[in-house]
Amino acid sequence: MNPKMKELRERAMKLPLEPGVYIMHNSKNEIIYIGKAKALKNRVSQYFGSQNNHTEKVRRMVDNVDHFEYIITDSEFEALVLEASLIKLHKPRYNILLKDDKGYSYIKISNEPYPRITEAKKPDDTGEFIGPYTSSYYVKNAVDQAVKIFRLPTCGKKFPEDFGKGRPCLNFHIKQCCGLCRGKISQKEYAETVAEAVAFLKNGTAVNVRELEREMNEAAENLEFERAAKLRDRIAAVKRMSERQKVVAAKVKEQDVAALFTDGEDGCFQVFRFSEGRLYDRETFLIKDIGEENAAFSEFLVQYYSKRDKVPPCVTVDRDLEDKEALEAFLSERAGRRVEIFKPQRGERLALVSMCRSNAAEVLAQSKNSQGKRYAVLKELGELLGLKKLPVYIESYDISNLAGTENVAGMVVFEGGKPLKSAYRKFKIRSFEGQDDFASMNEVLTRRFEEYQKLKETGEGFGRLPDLILLDGGKGQISAVRPVLEQLGIEVPLFGMVKDDKHRTRAITDGSGEIELKTIRSCYKLVTEIQDEVHRFAIGYHHQRRSSSAFKSSLTDIEGVGKTRAKNLLKHFGSIKNIREAELEELENAPSMTRNAAAAVYAHFHSEDGS
Repeated sequence: MNPKMKELRERAMKLPLEPGVYIMHNSKNEIIYIGKAKALKNRVSQYFGSQNNHTEKVRRMVDNVDHFEYIITDSEFEALVLEASLIKLHKPRYNILLKDDKGYSYIKISNEPYPRITEAKKPDDTGEFIGPYTSSYYVKNAVDQAVKIFRLPTCGKKFPEDFGKGRPCLNFHIKQCCGLCRGKISQKEYAETVAEAVAFLKNGTAVNVRELEREMNEAAENLEFERAAKLRDRIAAVKRMSERQKVVAAKVKEQDVAALFTDGEDGCFQVFRFSEGRLYDRETFLIKDIGEENAAFSEFLVQYYSKRDKVPPCVTVDRDLEDKEALEAFLSERAGRRVEIFKPQRGERLALVSMCRSNAAEVLAQSKNSQGKRYAVLKELGELLGLKKLPVYIESYDISNLAGTENVAGMVVFEGGKPLKSAYRKFKIRSFEGQDDFASMNEVLTRRFEEYQKLKETGEGFGRLPDLILLDGGKGQISAVRPVLEQLGIEVPLFGMVKDDKHRTRAITDGSGEIELKTIRSCYKLVTEIQDEVHRFAIGYHHQRRSSSAFKSSLTDIEGVGKTRAKNLLKHFGSIKNIREAELEELENAPSMTRNAAAAVYAHFHSEDGS
């Protein structure tokens, strides 16, 4: 640890265990990062300990820290509010910063004798304007709905100058236009129609339907049957359009759905906004160098709703958030009523979250011009293997052990041709001792697809079927796994990845024959990446198990340190090296430690060092 880092860590260890905000400065006294903490000492000291668990973005930030200051608050909620205010004021380079550079949109009702309803970017003196709206998506869809429901003209003709000139266009014949150009609709009747369309835009579907039904009943009572029939048709059109726009969100009428997709470097936030059970708006934010995902997500929610006038009763998210309660308090204060942050486990809201995240993934891919290339490679691989479906979601498995000890397996997932690290899984072989890769592979796939049988209703995690399974190995692994799939009724294409004598990917096999890859460069590159990744992941887990066993055994040799305490020490400090370098006070403050146990650990390592 360099002297500067040691100095910062020593100062961090003296911070109080109270909530607050910390402010990182560089050598020029510029603020480079602002964060909040439930316990300042615990949070800030993490930055200046081991750098192994930090993202690249955090490591760069820490390298630039010259000094820090802090502000104590009475609660985590107050810390969150203060953090948001300071970020808005100082705009530190390592914080997530949302930019509202898309401008505003308006709905325009022109001041012509026969007004048109259109989308506009800024108001002027040529009509009445409704707005502003932050989303052009909402405005475009709202105008489109109003024009179709009330059958308003969209052509380039001018009225009344062009009455009777030429035949009505196709929209009239398919009943999407009232045929104003025929000159058979009075100015008063047309003005009433436009007024109803404006009321629909201002008040929404439910209010508009109630008002139209009132007018229809009134017309019927006055024996105005032709007008009542027109109003009936208009009500039916409003309801049809409403149903067409609805996305499975019937149970929660008012909510925002927010999700984040990252590729390990950059990220895309997507927000779907629902009102009356239908999607009325969506917003997308691309962020470079996203850093730690959950921290970025919390920061995003604070900044996003700090800029919005409307906060819904519920925000549905795609992840668990550590500071959920503080975020709910912040949003509730903004809304003036209780706001819930909810992570769904099943059902239609989970489907909405998945849809939102998939859209975020697509936007991020398009921003990097990578979707087309990845699609082409997957299509080529699917054709090569004779698959009926594009292999978008691929699972791959490998076994790792040392002479039958610490027998483990790794599962990696590639989605859209890229690693999906949140779906990676580790398996410890349980059913036998010793070395048997075929039996190990059989156990792992059995456990994986037994979980599928339990969770398939959710469609998430193990409840999702892959489009393709790739095993690290040849005919033997295939033979060990195929009976598992057949017994459980799982119909997923199964292949093995075969290596040459130099341990490099050579071919793919289905157990009966091999398909050479080297002549098909794009497929060879993807399969090699998958095979290398699953091997790295499995062997990494194996090393972790061996190291953990060795570490635990060395720690449990110390008087007063059992398995649980050893595990907690390793989890808190990250490695034996960090435990060895820890000060006595740090050991005493570690989870589940007593003063005597901390003294024993400190003495053990310092006596070994000869100090």
